[in-house]
Amino acid sequence: MKKALLLGTTGIAVALAMLAFGFVAGSPQIAKAGTAQPVQTTQPVQIAGADTKINRTEVEGIIRDYLLKNPEVLLEVQDALQAKQKEEQRIAALGVIKNAKEQIFNSTFDGVVGNPNGKVTIVEFYDYNCGFCKRAIEDMRALTKADPDLRFVLKEFPILGPDSQKASVVSMAFHLMKPEKYGEFHNALLGGQGRATEAAAIKIALSLGADEATLREKMKDPSITEAFSKTYDLANKLAITGTPSYVVGNEVVFGALGQDVLAEKIEAAKAAL
Repeated sequence: MKKALLLGTTGIAVALAMLAFGFVAGSPQIAKAGTAQPVQTTQPVQIAGADTKINRTEVEGIIRDYLLKNPEVLLEVQDALQAKQKEEQRIAALGVIKNAKEQIFNSTFDGVVGNPNGKVTIVEFYDYNCGFCKRAIEDMRALTKADPDLRFVLKEFPILGPDSQKASVVSMAFHLMKPEKYGEFHNALLGGQGRATEAAAIKIALSLGADEATLREKMKDPSITEAFSKTYDLANKLAITGTPSYVVGNEVVFGALGQDVLAEKIEAAKAAL
C-alpha cells in the first residue's frame, strides 16, 4: 500500500520538491540533496521557463531528500487526491441520477415500503445474503416508522453469488404476483436466519399465499433478467460496487452508515425540494 501511495503521488511530489528547492521559472539556483556530489547523467532535464539544465540524478536526489524530511506530504497529497476523486464521483452521479431518474426511483420491478406516495424517496441497492444489509433492515424499519412521508424503494442487486441471484429471482417473481405483500416477503427473507436461497425464498413466498406453480412460471419471465441487467448497468454508472448502497435525492450513499446518517441525508433531500 505504501509503495502504491508513493507511485501514485510521485508526480505531485516532484512539483512540490521542485517548488520547495527553487526550481521555478526564473530561479536558476540548484539545491543538492546531501553533501555528496551527484553523478552526472547524459540526459539533462530542462525546467520550463528556466535557463538552467539539471540532470536526472540531481532531481531524484532532491525529491528523495525532500520526501524523507517531509513524509507528511504524501498523506496530504493522498487526501487531496481522494477529495478530488470523491468530488468527481459526486458530480458524475448527479448526471446519472438526472438522466435515469425513472429507472432509479420508479422502476416497476422495485418493491416499495413506507408511504408509496411519500414526497421523499430513498432507494436501497441490496443483496439478500449481505450481512450489512441484514443489519441495515432495522434502519429501514425505524426510518419508515418515524417518517410517514418517506417512500423507501428496494432495488434487487444480487452480487454475492448464485444463491443471491436465485433468491432475487423468486423475490421479483413474488413481487409481480403480490406487490402488496412484498414488504412482508422482504422482511422475512432478509431478516431471517441462515443463507437466502431459492428454496428459502420459495418457502416464504408460499407462506404468504403464492401459488407454487404460478410462482415458478413467473420466475421464468424474461423481464426479470432484463431488470437485473439494467440494475447492474445503473450501479456501474453510479459507481456502486457493494451493498447496501443508497440513493437519496441527488446523492449516492455507500455502505451501512446507520439510521442517523440516513436520516440526515433524507432531511437534506427534503430541504432541496
